[in-house]
Amino acid sequence: MEKFDLIVIGGGPGGYVSAIRGAQMGMKVACVEKYSTLGGTCLNVGCIPSKALLDSSEHFHQAKEKFAVHGIQTGDLKVDFTQMIKRKTDVVDNTTEGINYLFSKNQVTRLEGLGSFVDANTVKVTAQDGSETQYQADKFIIATGSKPVDLPFMPCDKKRIITSTEALTLEKLPESMVVIGGGVIGLELGSVYARLGTEVTVIEFMDRIVPPMDKELGKTLQRSLKKLGIKFHLSTKVTGATVKGDKVTVTAEDKKGKELSFETDHALVSVGRRPYTDGLNLQAAGVEVGERGFIPVNNHGQTSASHIFAIGDVIGGAMLAHKAEEEGVCAVEFMNGEKPHMDHDLIPGVVYTWPEVASVGKSEEQLKEAGIKFKTGKFPFRASGRARASEESEGFVKVLADAETDRILGVHMIGPRCADMIAEAVLAMEYRASAEDIGRVCHAHPTYTECFKEAALMATENRPIHI
Repeated sequence: MEKFDLIVIGGGPGGYVSAIRGAQMGMKVACVEKYSTLGGTCLNVGCIPSKALLDSSEHFHQAKEKFAVHGIQTGDLKVDFTQMIKRKTDVVDNTTEGINYLFSKNQVTRLEGLGSFVDANTVKVTAQDGSETQYQADKFIIATGSKPVDLPFMPCDKKRIITSTEALTLEKLPESMVVIGGGVIGLELGSVYARLGTEVTVIEFMDRIVPPMDKELGKTLQRSLKKLGIKFHLSTKVTGATVKGDKVTVTAEDKKGKELSFETDHALVSVGRRPYTDGLNLQAAGVEVGERGFIPVNNHGQTSASHIFAIGDVIGGAMLAHKAEEEGVCAVEFMNGEKPHMDHDLIPGVVYTWPEVASVGKSEEQLKEAGIKFKTGKFPFRASGRARASEESEGFVKVLADAETDRILGVHMIGPRCADMIAEAVLAMEYRASAEDIGRVCHAHPTYTECFKEAALMATENRPIHI
């Protein structure tokens, strides 16, 4: 029986990053992945393919709605949906192949099949043909991720009632789509199809979209998405769905108890994700499972079995690829005697619609609930020279700073390239910067990031220059 220093179960962002970091630290590492390609949900049916479609659809939308003002005549535009899906697939293939290269470069052994524990130091890998091979290790990392949640009263048939996975591989552009859930996944995919001409309706149980984020971001994003023609039904509960032929009828109830009905080509269910531990046989390894199937861990990622770690979606918290990656690095470094640090309060969240939405730290609502006194600095993109030059003046940057110390407590933005801009805010907060610190840092002109500087100046002394 071959033995490793570390076996990682799951080849998604958290898993493959953990495996590579372990190899970098001199460990003999294997990574178990049941699918034929590495990269997990993110690279195969999540982050990467959705961003490919988001970019393609935004190019079409820009050409249709904004090129004329730039003096670019586009003529008769049309969508080749088959080519758009093919390009998305090519991007995914190239990206997942890149992980194979990284494994080879770092001498990580790839074990293809379903991994399950035999005992606390042994895993069994079951290949597609049913053959089984056992391996031992001193340390393990569970990085098996999550799966979309089904609504019990309307299970997905993957044809008319679909998840995000099927929404990324539709064979033809639908005329209509009902999106159940106003969170990140539903809004991103809804915006893709709305840009391409699909009639999109979003049904959300809460009274606002992207509920975990700063309330003002949700309101501003909703106004923007309405311009694409997306219709919203908030404070509305879905009650069922019936498939008949090539149509599905979704029934719902609004906050006043009024019954609603929507006939559509596809109903996209995006109401959350659940931890995926199916077949792991955690009991055999002495790993406890907690509430709703999540694996409890300590600050270092250790499970109830101290030599077995768990990271990413399977332990709960923000279900984000970059969270899983950092947790994986910390777990590997800790098991090798180092003292890594990760601040879970400073994990950025991003919605890749256009305008993009990004956030880190506390929201206004959270600070008020905690009784923390704070100052607010808010700067609109319409006051930015770069934004006006790019015809991208929608949105704002908001900085929340402690009323006494001026330390930045939260940054929330909606506008162009906010997914990239938020990194500056994360870095500033990691080093406990004050709003004045950011206001005194020289930012290149003209750039979108100047809006962060101006918002910080407003939060510090209410002295922005350009508004």
